[in-house]
Amino acid sequence: MRVAVTGTPGTGKTTATRTLEQRDDFDSSIVHLNEVLERERFYTDIDDARESKVADLEALEEWLESAHGNEDVVVDSHLAHHFPADRVAVLRCAPRVLERRLLERGESASKARENAESEALDVILTEAVDAHGLESVYEIETTDRDPDAVADALEAVCLGDREPSAGTVDYVGYLT
Repeated sequence: MRVAVTGTPGTGKTTATRTLEQRDDFDSSIVHLNEVLERERFYTDIDDARESKVADLEALEEWLESAHGNEDVVVDSHLAHHFPADRVAVLRCAPRVLERRLLERGESASKARENAESEALDVILTEAVDAHGLESVYEIETTDRDPDAVADALEAVCLGDREPSAGTVDYVGYLT
């Protein structure tokens, strides 16, 4: 079983998966894919205008398959939905809160704004549904939840104790 944990940067993916890692009763391996990208240098270019690295998705997929192909694994990254997965948890956060979180962690105002707009437009949710189908995508609202509550919701997705829920969060009002 592979569960992709994805979402716009700042929605709480790494915090939630690190919380899961600390639970004695959680048995799946967790891969923090952005750390792999950095460590293995799985990027093809640096986009200075967008302040980001251009990921080598093919190299990341090959690494995932060779390192974790036959085990239960949770893959944490805003890129996780680009790879084969049985379930995809898309973490969501209100764009204004998301923008504030990104600014607090040192992102530029333009990058924070771009990510907030992407969240309002459902960019990652749409990509996840297009790649995996409505029946495999689970939205988790993180705006007013503490890390343990987000981890609980994520664990329910991993265990199959939650129904798919793509399309339940709406932030389009942020754009008006």
